[in-house]
Amino acid sequence: MADQDDVNDLDMLQQVSEDEGDDVVRDEEEEEGEDLLENMERDYRENSALDRYEAEGLDEDAEEVLDEGDLMAARRAAEEELDARDGVMGRGGRALPRALGEDDDDEPRRRRRMSFSQGMSEEPAVQVNIEDVRGRISEWIAQEQVAGEVKRRFRHFLKTFEDGLGERYYVQRIKDMQSNSKKSLEVQYNHLSGTHPVLAIWLADSPRLVLELFDAAARDVVLEMFEGTEEAYAAMGSEYEVHVRMANLPICDKLRDLRNYHLNGLVRVTGVVTRRTGVFPQLRVVKYDCAKCGYVLGPFTQTGEQEIKPNTCPNCSSKGPFMVNSAETIYRDFQKLTLQESPGTVPAGRLPRHKEVILLHDLIDCARPGEEVDITGMYVYGYDASLNIKNSFPVFSTHIEANHVAKKEDLFSIYSLTDEDKTAIHALAKDPTIGQRIIRSIAPSIYGHEFIKTGLAMALFGGQEKHPSPAYRLRGDINVLLLGDPGVAKSQFLKYVEKTAMRAVYTTGKGASAVGLTASVHRDPITKEWTLEGGALVLADKGVCLIDEFDKMNDQDRVSIHEAMEQQSISISKAGIVTQLQARCSVIAAANPIGGRYDPSKTLAENVELSDPILSRFDVMCVVRDQVDPIQDQRLAEFVIGNHMRSHPDREDGAGDNMPGPQNDPDIIPQDLLRKYITYSKQNCKPQLQQADYDRLMEVYSRLRAEASRTHGMPIAVRHLESLIRMSEAHARMHLREYVSDDDINVAIRQMVGSFIQTQKYSVHKTLEKRFKRFLTYGTDFHQLLLSLLKGLLQEVQRDVRLQGLMLHEEETYKISVRSLEDKAREHEIYDLKDFYGSNLFKGAGFNLDTGSNHIMFKA
Repeated sequence: MADQDDVNDLDMLQQVSEDEGDDVVRDEEEEEGEDLLENMERDYRENSALDRYEAEGLDEDAEEVLDEGDLMAARRAAEEELDARDGVMGRGGRALPRALGEDDDDEPRRRRRMSFSQGMSEEPAVQVNIEDVRGRISEWIAQEQVAGEVKRRFRHFLKTFEDGLGERYYVQRIKDMQSNSKKSLEVQYNHLSGTHPVLAIWLADSPRLVLELFDAAARDVVLEMFEGTEEAYAAMGSEYEVHVRMANLPICDKLRDLRNYHLNGLVRVTGVVTRRTGVFPQLRVVKYDCAKCGYVLGPFTQTGEQEIKPNTCPNCSSKGPFMVNSAETIYRDFQKLTLQESPGTVPAGRLPRHKEVILLHDLIDCARPGEEVDITGMYVYGYDASLNIKNSFPVFSTHIEANHVAKKEDLFSIYSLTDEDKTAIHALAKDPTIGQRIIRSIAPSIYGHEFIKTGLAMALFGGQEKHPSPAYRLRGDINVLLLGDPGVAKSQFLKYVEKTAMRAVYTTGKGASAVGLTASVHRDPITKEWTLEGGALVLADKGVCLIDEFDKMNDQDRVSIHEAMEQQSISISKAGIVTQLQARCSVIAAANPIGGRYDPSKTLAENVELSDPILSRFDVMCVVRDQVDPIQDQRLAEFVIGNHMRSHPDREDGAGDNMPGPQNDPDIIPQDLLRKYITYSKQNCKPQLQQADYDRLMEVYSRLRAEASRTHGMPIAVRHLESLIRMSEAHARMHLREYVSDDDINVAIRQMVGSFIQTQKYSVHKTLEKRFKRFLTYGTDFHQLLLSLLKGLLQEVQRDVRLQGLMLHEEETYKISVRSLEDKAREHEIYDLKDFYGSNLFKGAGFNLDTGSNHIMFKA
């Protein structure tokens, strides 16, 4: 009966209309509200019609006992079935709340290492569209989700970016950084802009925020690749950091073009470092001690130049004083550079401008005064009280916080040479004529002057420095003096060396004083202490110092470089500072004779106002005379005209291509490859002289000493014996040899003997040439030697014609006897001239062989 009553009650409830039910419920709620506990027991009454279970799938007799593994397997199967059901029904993924999930810190680091090594799979993306910028970029990047996505993308970039060979470029860079114990990772801007253009744009607009995220992402990648790095630094009491350095920003601004719209952005500038301060510790994260209660306040992060100090102590509510807690305060290295516009970029009639550059962390001491650098950094402003007082209204000073510093000489340094460069260098070294090719490649736009080019090539390569004892050293640098008539390209040679040498300082004799060449003492405007400032010789350390108009220097100024040219050091004793500065450089000087032109009837001392002590310090002396030679003058004129035609900005196609010039010579090495060859040779090649070679050097030295005492030409001293050794080693470096061969010694002897003979009077010149002819002709080309002898005979014929007062018409020619040329050749042990007569060199010089009259004809 009870069951029947229940069924009737349900039927009655179904018969109530929806409108009436709503009215009843609304009335009850308005009067006293709904009572949930009333008639609660009716919900739990027994109902046989509804209390039934499906019998399918149930086994009441079996009592199964599952172990823990089976339970976990069953649970996983159930979870997979529920996940599949949720996917079909369009629901979101089923996941535990984050509070109930596993802690990331408890995950074994070994598992992370395994995931990184197995393909470096991409991390799960954060569900945020960072391209949809809302508001200012700085505020958008500061959001946690956006910052996380930026770091994730940069981590993926470092892990997966591949170069042209299919290798992971930055993974290898990170390994090299760790192997060298560095903390800076250089990233190419074009790589980032090509892969993630949004990050590249944000980096240029908000570099401070983006670089902080890049540093954190790079640090995560390094710690993921190298376990235990963070613990090792923590054991030393420091925090491991990685600094991302952005290189090769596409836009390069001038210092004078920086404006207010560049503020707080990433800029790239170039210039010359004129001044560098010392390294100071700068507060990075500071803590203070309250002097009254001893409470430690902080940490406070220093972001600008103004020091952040607390106002009150939270413990005792006192207003100080507060002392810096040096034990818990974190410092960073700080240094300032003064960057000045490069001389070649200053507009005409303007003065060069300068800007201060701040170096932090491992960028300190990366550039020295006198070096040309390329700096990428943030252009920011700072408060300057002196400017405000001077201008009576708020004016802010500006400076650059450097992120990346690249030196001009680093472009060809040994560390930047690629495998392709080294392969090309070794391929060049296998050429047996590489020495001649290098000499021809020195200043290819200047015609002739092979003797000068040989001396400059030896100065660029240099000899091997030696240390017989800790207190004594033998220099390996080669000094060269160019002495000659005006208009023989002496200054052009110096300018070429300035552009080619890795490190070069150019100065002139009249514009350089003793202080400007050596060092000066002045008071530092910041620390108010006496400091040293290096001159041209100090700035050219490990490089080349070029001095033009050497004869115009004062005697007092010239004496100051005596020590620098031989001992290669500069001693200072001024204002209480007693020290020695290094000046390990080659000195290449150019001078004019007394009266402007070199007089061959006088000795060297009568032609130039230079003392013997300074002359003896030059290893190679090149006396260049402007002599009249119709053949040479014609070829020189064609060479110069061809260069002008090819170099014209509005040059037509093919104009000047048929004229002689360096572009038609296949032996000339490209200048970039030549600079890399010189750098590689100086860094890796250390040739050594053999014991059997000393006898020959001593023989030449004794003969030169004997002739110098009779002729009163260039003074020969023990220094010149060392010069022979240095030049032999320099020529061996041209061939990348680890030993000095006979060929190297013969070329060095030829260079030394040539220097000695050129400085003699004309009356002694011919006699010495005959005595030392076996040294002078060694290593010269067979055909070149014969052509030189033939030109000498032509000059004698032309001189005879002028003395006789005869004038030749244009169609007439000079006649040179074949027998006279054969006699000259026989003196040099050359007996067969048939190949020479048929060579292009013979015909190209304008000579023809007339077999009928047995004469060599030359058309005037």
